[in-house]
Amino acid sequence: MSLTLDVLAQQEADLQLEQFNHETAWALGTLLKNLAEAKQAFVAIEVYAFGQILFSYAMAGTNPDHQDWIRRKRNSVLRFGKSSYYLGQYNARKQREFESQRHIDAREYCAHGGSFPLRIQGCGLVGAVTVSGLPQEADHQLVTEALQQIFQSRPGK
Repeated sequence: MSLTLDVLAQQEADLQLEQFNHETAWALGTLLKNLAEAKQAFVAIEVYAFGQILFSYAMAGTNPDHQDWIRRKRNSVLRFGKSSYYLGQYNARKQREFESQRHIDAREYCAHGGSFPLRIQGCGLVGAVTVSGLPQEADHQLVTEALQQIFQSRPGK
């Protein structure tokens, strides 16, 4: 069962953080690692914000290709401001492939699930959190599960 575009858009609206810093990046990356281990999944993880990689981890069983997927997914999120899974589903709905469009360089961008925009409420897009190694919807769900836990752990929630 694929997530609908409306559900994906609502996730992006709901999962905006009040603040984001290096400590939040570390907590998010570590949480993703722990969630993946609990699922016995082998993924590469990146938290990118403010123009730099703040967290990166490649679990045993991953390879350098996963880092390239992460880079391409992240580039898509930063350019278009939507999750990489949303971009893929949106283009599928339009009966076209994201990567084969004339204005897209498939060596730099891709629309496979697993990268999600990091937004600060009232500020906007500051980065992306990305996972690679599972089927694309599972990559996406791992990221949104971790963001939901970070969101709920805020004081007052």
